[in-house]
Amino acid sequence: MKKIIYVVVVMLLGAGLTTPASADAVLPRPDSVEEWNQLALNAVRLRRATDADAARLYAMLNVAVYDAVNGIPSRGAHPARTPAMVPGPGPRDGDVRAAAVSAAHTVMAALDPDRVALYDATLAADLARIRAGQRRDAGVRWGRSVGQQVVAARADDGSTPVQTQPGGTGPGIFPATWSGVQYRNVRPFGVVDAARYVMGPPPALDSLDYAAAFAEVALLGNAAVPAPDKLATFQYWSLPAGSDQPPGEWVKIALLAVDSRDLALDSATRLLALLTMALADTTVATVGTKFAHRHWRPAHAIPQADLDGNPYTVADAGWLPRAGTPGSSPEWVSGHSSYSGSAATVLSGFFCTDAVPFTLVTDSAPNAEARSYSGFTAAAAEAGRSRVFGGQHFEFSNQAGLALGRGVAGEVLATRLLLRTGDTHVGSCPR
Repeated sequence: MKKIIYVVVVMLLGAGLTTPASADAVLPRPDSVEEWNQLALNAVRLRRATDADAARLYAMLNVAVYDAVNGIPSRGAHPARTPAMVPGPGPRDGDVRAAAVSAAHTVMAALDPDRVALYDATLAADLARIRAGQRRDAGVRWGRSVGQQVVAARADDGSTPVQTQPGGTGPGIFPATWSGVQYRNVRPFGVVDAARYVMGPPPALDSLDYAAAFAEVALLGNAAVPAPDKLATFQYWSLPAGSDQPPGEWVKIALLAVDSRDLALDSATRLLALLTMALADTTVATVGTKFAHRHWRPAHAIPQADLDGNPYTVADAGWLPRAGTPGSSPEWVSGHSSYSGSAATVLSGFFCTDAVPFTLVTDSAPNAEARSYSGFTAAAAEAGRSRVFGGQHFEFSNQAGLALGRGVAGEVLATRLLLRTGDTHVGSCPR
């Protein structure tokens, strides 16, 4: 009997019919995923895209790549997971690498038409590294189809045309006109209803909590008080127009984690899709909160403290934020914080640990100096605090932003891109 079993096993091995021990042993490396995300980061820099537009671009790219890879039947090479947007199935004989780069090319060419020649050349170079033939051609066709469907599905998602909200008057009200408010109604990528994460009002102007946060930012964010360390931290995370924007830095962090953990292609595409869907949806709730409450920034609040009705705040007519500018949108909540809370939650949830150390140079790092972090939460905490150091936000806005981002990310992790069969992976660590 043992001899018969041995012969059957040998025959199965020879025929290649056994299930591989791990996806890493079968699937190709995610070099192309990293390459196309780097192209997306640079497109955001060159287009001087807003943080909202950047998050949308990153999500569309990575959703398309994930669906292109996940949609090709794997024959056990990797677990089948629910799609992000395009259900498939793709061609059983399609090459997943060809599908990934074809989908990426299609999205980037549509969203950044000024650099189509670059994307065409990159696609040609990627395909040249894949053996020519029916499998490659099938993968290219499928990837192109997925990319086209993602672009078409998001064409009417509410991200255009750009809308503005006029400034207001009176204590507590943000006084300037700001643009991009249409994002409060953008159709989400991963959550059912982003409006459920819109935060309630900030602390009342006459409250003790408001006075405490007021006193902190009046000191820590004061341009007249020398604090090179606080200024450097603010600058490191400031990421103004012309950078990859706050969502882009978290894409960079995810790519560092992909490399350090040696993820296979299917795992890398899933991580980037989860991350960027959460970041894009975090935009919707963040803008919705800003629109609803129109809270004034410290640069407006501190010089006009005699109008806030709080006996514990003191007006300083000459106060200026360490950042040098008051900020271009309402204060409540901090967008840098919400993006950071969202991203740190996705990354630690995906890896089932926060203890994934990394070293990063942000686009706005002074003198391009790197900083090292013990994990994702540590980086998110510093990114959020940097806004107080720059005099851009009150600490209560930082904490609310982190909480908003965690909420959005928690729903994305618990409900999206899960196994089609078997464990649902919903819980404290939904891998």
